[in-house]
Amino acid sequence: MSVDVLIVDDSAAIRKILQRMLGQAGVTLGKVLEAGDGVEALERLKIQTVNLILSDINMPNMDGIQLLTELKSKAESKHIPVIMITTEGGEAKVMEALELGASGYVRKPFTSNQIKEKLVGLF
Repeated sequence: MSVDVLIVDDSAAIRKILQRMLGQAGVTLGKVLEAGDGVEALERLKIQTVNLILSDINMPNMDGIQLLTELKSKAESKHIPVIMITTEGGEAKVMEALELGASGYVRKPFTSNQIKEKLVGLF
């Protein structure tokens, strides 16, 4: 099964790295959408549905926690697994994301094996 994915990060370089690492993790990619923040991500999701979202926590305009809250409040997106990507040293933001319904998280810098571990059982 190919996976349509939305990668949300304010760094274009990190978005490309995540896309490459998904491939290295053995994910058969379908459509890959990118967004620079939560606002842009929500706009992308109005046009195209996805099977997976990878989202940074710290972003301008709408951060990953706000995006996750919005996604989980809507019937059309609450079922989509969301993996949070973070540089957060503290546990508070990560725990908040998990409580809001994130499927897991990965800390930067990350490896393809860490990404793969978080995807086990999602598809």
